[in-house]
This record gives sequence, structure tokens and C-alpha cells, in this order.
Amino acid sequence: MMTLPTICWQNGYVKLIDQTKLPNKLEFIICRDVKTLWAAIKRLSVRGAPAIGVAAGFGVLLGIKTFKGKDSRKFIQHVNKVCDYLATSRPTAVNLFNALDQMKNVLQRHAGESVENLKQLLKSEALAIYEYDRKVCRAMGDHGAELIKANSRIMTICNAGALATVDYGTALGVMYSAKRLNKKFKVYACETRPLLQGARLTTWELMRAKIDTTLICDSMAAGLMRDQKIDAVFTGADRIAANGDTANKIGTYNLAVLAKFHNIPFYVVAPFSTFDLNISSGKQIPIEQRGSDEVINFRSIQTAPQNVKVFNPAFDVTEAKLISAIVTEQGIIRPPFVKNIKATIKSVKIK
Repeated sequence: MMTLPTICWQNGYVKLIDQTKLPNKLEFIICRDVKTLWAAIKRLSVRGAPAIGVAAGFGVLLGIKTFKGKDSRKFIQHVNKVCDYLATSRPTAVNLFNALDQMKNVLQRHAGESVENLKQLLKSEALAIYEYDRKVCRAMGDHGAELIKANSRIMTICNAGALATVDYGTALGVMYSAKRLNKKFKVYACETRPLLQGARLTTWELMRAKIDTTLICDSMAAGLMRDQKIDAVFTGADRIAANGDTANKIGTYNLAVLAKFHNIPFYVVAPFSTFDLNISSGKQIPIEQRGSDEVINFRSIQTAPQNVKVFNPAFDVTEAKLISAIVTEQGIIRPPFVKNIKATIKSVKIK
């Protein structure tokens, strides 16, 4: 698997891989202030729900560097403003908001502490969010690996690997664990239009891990399934509702419908930090609408008439009835999801 850290806190700043440059160049961005990090999230230099959550925690640390003085009340107000600002970067991945809530909760629990102590507590919390993601990715990979049978042919979309987290990945983490167990399998990666995260990122990761990988155009998935060349589909998630409805990169719903029609298991891999039990169904998940330039152009190459109308949602919602199981750090949740999600999360103390 990939050993390079997607994002890390280093000497008072955030260092992250600029994923917009892959696979042509491996470059890092140094974020010394919160505005630079906000922009990195917005333009998808750092992306993937778990990684965005970690970035949010680190973003708070960047935001408090500018605070001067010893007034705890004013400091708390400042942190809340920083959190509100970071929350405007992207709307769909719930990990972003969960991480910001964790940082705010530190202030609520320790409101009487000095500014200096609050800064240290916030740093500890941000690093804990980072470490938690590392641990749960490994656990999800190990649980999900049992779903990969010998000589399986697996399909995935977008990038749900180490680049989307801090260490191992979600859907791709399952594949890394299966490889570690010496299981033989092949992966078909959908290119994932319009930004080609599957083509640019997933294939780059899997090839570095020496996993048998074949790239396909998104429109080839149906034919591949019909010809009985796919045994399972694994995807990540950006938000999972209480009933199991799941938002993920646009095109995921297509695969889920196709998998259902062809009797192929469809698995979602995500940590509890991606669940949003405050919403009852996927209809309540906000879907990010992105600019037309992403569809009309790719890396300065125009691919469509400049004045054409464009519809560009970044995500779609897959209904729970199309999902065979959800792999979490605590194990595999199967239908009925309303009952089993609630029971599983209730039994675990979530960081």
C-alpha cells in the first residue's frame, strides 16, 4: 500500500499531497494558514471524507495561530468563527462537520481553562482525530477482507484509498488487507468523470501496491457486469443516513443499480465518523454542486462548447435497498440497516 502520508501536522503547519497534480507529479502543499487549507479542500487538493475531517481539525490549529491575548471567552469566539469558516469549504462529507464539532466540544468541556491550555487541548484533539482515522482504516480493511473471495474480480469508483484518508483507505483498504492475506484478486477501476479520481488516483495507488488493476471508462461498467466479469463492487462514502442511504461520488448510484440487476454484491466501506444519524434518509443529504468548468475543460483542455449548459453534482445517493452490507471499524453491518446501524453504533463509544 501507499506509505506516503496524505496529510500530516508537521512543525506547526499542515503538509498534504496535492491530489490535483497526480498522477503526473507528486507534489506537496504546505498550509501555514487556515485560508490556504480551506482552498485546498475546496479545489480537491485534499479530498475523501476521512481526510477532509482530519484537515478540518488541523485547520482549526492553523486558525488559532493568529489569536493574540489571554481572554478565554474571546478565544472561544475566535475558534467558533474558524470552525464556521472551514464548514463552508464543502457541504456533503459529514466528517468535516463531525471533526469541527469535536473541536468545539473541547472548548465546551474546558471553558474555564486558560488560552494556552485550550490551544494544547485543541492540538491533542486534532491529533487524536488523525490517529483515530489511521486505526479505523486498518480495522475496516481487516473486516472487509473476508468479503473478497479467491480470484475475485472487484469493481470500484472514485478513490477510497490512502489518498482519501490518512493511512490505509476505506474501500481500497479492504483490498490492501486482502493482499496482505495473500488473496488473489483483480480490480477494475472506473475512471470517475469529470475529475477522473479513479483514473488518476486509484490506479496510481493500486499499482504502487502491486495490485492487479484495470482501468475502465465509467460507461463500460454495465457490459463488464453483464459478461460475468465482476464478483463484487466496493465503494467508499461521504455521508451515510440513519437508514443506510449513502452519498458517494457521482456515478456510485449507477454502479449500485447495475450491481442489483446483475446480482452482484454492492459493499460500502466507511467509518462511524461518516454516519449521520441526525438524518433519516438520503433525501436529506446536501449534494454539492460544482462549477461547469470541471465538465467543459480538463487541465486546460476544452472538451465541450464553452457556452453549453452543465449539470455537475459532485455526489449522488445510493438507496439502502441497493446495498448488500456496510463495512465499519466494528465489523460488517447487514440489512435491516435502520435497526442494525443503530444497534451497532449504540454499542460503541465513538471518538
